Amino acid sequence: MMVEDALRDGGYEPAIAGSGEEALTLLKAFRTKYSALVTDIRLLGRLDGWRVARGAREIDPSFPVLYITGGGGDEWPTRGVPDSVLLNKPFSPDELVAAIAKLLKNGAPA
Repeated sequence: MMVEDALRDGGYEPAIAGSGEEALTLLKAFRTKYSALVTDIRLLGRLDGWRVARGAREIDPSFPVLYITGGGGDEWPTRGVPDSVLLNKPFSPDELVAAIAKLLKNGAPA
């Protein structure tokens, strides 16, 4: 899994959820364990990435969110949570790690 490997190689400890529902369950149960949400817009299950990010922000209004997508990025301005970042596929592992590092260090760009 490219995203997981890239994050590990970048020094992060990713937790991988099999669906949007599982991601929110993990965030609700272990909020202080996680530093950011990296979500594809299109996910298995009932929840898409837009809804998962909104759920994460209900748990913590300032929780950092990085969306990744191969399509649907045109909806980001209207459906994405404020102060989030969008990374379009294809992207390199270095681009992913840099986006997370910037999001965690500086917050999302305006």
